[in-house]
Amino acid sequence: MIKIMRRAMLLAGLLGMIFWGCSKNSFFYTGKGTATFNVYLTDAPGSYEEVLIDIRQVRVHVDEGDSTSGWRELESVKAGVYNLLDFTNHMDTLLASEELPAGHISQMRLVLGDSNRVKVNGVYHDLKTPSGQQSGLKLNIHADLQEDIDYDIWIDFDACRSIVRTGNGKYILKPVIRTYTKATTGAISGVVDPVEAYPYIMAVSENKDTVGTLADSTSGDFLLKGLAEGNYDVIFEPDSGYMKKTIEDIPVVAGVVTELDTVVIEQVR
Repeated sequence: MIKIMRRAMLLAGLLGMIFWGCSKNSFFYTGKGTATFNVYLTDAPGSYEEVLIDIRQVRVHVDEGDSTSGWRELESVKAGVYNLLDFTNHMDTLLASEELPAGHISQMRLVLGDSNRVKVNGVYHDLKTPSGQQSGLKLNIHADLQEDIDYDIWIDFDACRSIVRTGNGKYILKPVIRTYTKATTGAISGVVDPVEAYPYIMAVSENKDTVGTLADSTSGDFLLKGLAEGNYDVIFEPDSGYMKKTIEDIPVVAGVVTELDTVVIEQVR
């Protein structure tokens, strides 16, 4: 009986050492606490019927200051083809939610597949993205993950500025993408009148950083989100028949949505 107990204790000890060794060498082990890293996909509207983006992987570069630093692929990514126009004006979707070591993340890469397409006048066209299909679209984020704290980040495509039509009628995806967090950015919202003006709207900061969106084609609502604190000029570029308009020095505060009065777009006289 004593021999059996000794053997059981020895086996338990060996298993514990094996488990400890595996944990020490596991991909995410750092000896630190963890944080929940959530990645969302959203979009600034574009004048297309569909913009289909084939997302395969999301990678992050973790800076631990030791041998555990480097690129890591998020295992929880919901790979698939996403229509960006499903996620405009307040809408988004969760791409990944993962426990990562507390520390600093300097960059993120979005790796795309081959099934990227745009729908124009009922016809689908392939979107070519050479760089995105290989090493991934690199995004600078500089996120400090604190132990036991959730960190939410949004990948924001600008569909209008991301698609380029070539002279021979083909379409190329040259992604214009930002990343932002809700805690450190603000937003500007409002309503355009008349709805038929259907303007492209840009918020331009003092250092010329530009964020764009389209007014909703039914309600005229718009939302410019993920804006760093500061003052912005909001520029409205409507369809033909209407006059361009600029509202200057709109203040943006982190964590606050600045609501504009109804923006009246005048017709060309």
